[in-house]
Amino acid sequence: MIVELEGLEVFGRHGVLEDERRDGRNFFYDISLQVSEAALSDRLEDAVDYREVAACVQEISDGKQFQLIEALAGAVADAIVERFTVEHVRVRVRKPDPRPAGIHVAYSAAIAERAGS
Repeated sequence: MIVELEGLEVFGRHGVLEDERRDGRNFFYDISLQVSEAALSDRLEDAVDYREVAACVQEISDGKQFQLIEALAGAVADAIVERFTVEHVRVRVRKPDPRPAGIHVAYSAAIAERAGS
């Protein structure tokens, strides 16, 4: 069974440039969790509560300033497999309007995947 959170918006102070870390911006997370079929019981106790997953993402984002979104995605994926009973997690972090020198890019993204328990 797959549970997904798409477009989770979390403010963070991440980036290589000083002004990115000082001013911050919203980052968007797409998270795919492969979970046990136990969730079919329709009981929250048997499932991964996506509210807690969202709070975990916020905690990681607030806890450290990352220069690279690759490291941010990896830290979020690591925290999810440590805290939740998942078989696999895929975390995609999107940074809107990264503004690389003279080039228009809608967003940059990094993906981290981890196996769970």
